[in-house]
Amino acid sequence: MGTQLGMPVISPSPSTSDIGARDARAAGGAEQVPPSPASALTPADGLLDRHGRRATDMRLSLTDKCNLRCTYCMPAEGLDWLARDKVLARDEIVRLVRLGVDRLGVRELRLTGGEPLVRADLVEIVAGIRANHPDLPISLTTNGLGLDKKAQALKDAGLTRINVSLDSLHPDTFAQLTRRPFLDRVLRGVEEAARVGLGLVKINAVLMRGINDAEAPALLEWAVSRGFELRFIEQMPLDADHGWTRDGMITAAEMRTLLERDFVLTPDPRERGGAPAQRWEVRRNADPATVVGTVGIIASVTEPFCAECVRTRITAEGKVRSCLFSHHETDLLALLRSGVDDDAVVRRWQEAMWGKPKAHGMGHTGLGDADYVQPDRTMSAIGG
Repeated sequence: MGTQLGMPVISPSPSTSDIGARDARAAGGAEQVPPSPASALTPADGLLDRHGRRATDMRLSLTDKCNLRCTYCMPAEGLDWLARDKVLARDEIVRLVRLGVDRLGVRELRLTGGEPLVRADLVEIVAGIRANHPDLPISLTTNGLGLDKKAQALKDAGLTRINVSLDSLHPDTFAQLTRRPFLDRVLRGVEEAARVGLGLVKINAVLMRGINDAEAPALLEWAVSRGFELRFIEQMPLDADHGWTRDGMITAAEMRTLLERDFVLTPDPRERGGAPAQRWEVRRNADPATVVGTVGIIASVTEPFCAECVRTRITAEGKVRSCLFSHHETDLLALLRSGVDDDAVVRRWQEAMWGKPKAHGMGHTGLGDADYVQPDRTMSAIGG
């Protein structure tokens, strides 16, 4: 295997291919994981994969539990939650972040779930990470329930920024999508996050055909008028009910058409880098000379950005998931609890990321293609 894009020259060795690789699922278009190069990679290589990408954005799930039941994510009855002893403990989380930042080139951290606010020790987790890394950007993705009570404490602990999932401003539609009547509580959380200064508040919205798609312009007006950045996300085939279809989802192109009824959208001139959202400057049709904010569109299905992906994901039970759509994971929690040193954890993590699929858990992009096989895990169990 020759060197390309800065990758080391590696001769595959069967002795380094046994950890995690044999769990790869050879179904549909799932990409085969090659022999691991752990013995050839050095910490200086960071979280490099065999396609030349290097992960610097760490997504770490704190729990699989959630207090909403969003139709595009979770069944009405919920899921079988992990036992407490199966989930990463606070000190294990802090250790993994330390290794990611100090040894493997992680430059940004997002804490996710499930719903991270349900963890009683969330503030202590943030504080522990911040104590080790004074300059690390730490963000949190949440549904906003209970955020009004914890926003100030999270800010004081060192949280940098917040992302709140909010698909509708209408109580009935919100309840239809989340199966819970809690819109007012979410809005209180958003307002409190803004009040205490948790960075640029970002709002994540998934549009569902015939349910909330007509609300897109109103959602954007609400966001820009309050100084928030709204991000629309194409629905992905990670739902527990497996009801997703390519024809049924609202595409990025349709989102732009919906928004352009009331707004002028022009590409944001800032460099996108490895960010999942394509950003657009927003101007009201009534005043096309004035930029009133920005909007992002995450088009994982129709406009995939896999070639620029810089993310590494760790699930609530401490497993590396190199790609959101992967069919295999690599266990770090058992390794942590076995008493090994940091070097062993670093090697295992590098090994897991080297096997990252090219795109969508396969050797090519193609969510919804005939050879795409939906992972067993739902989004809430993976951690966004």
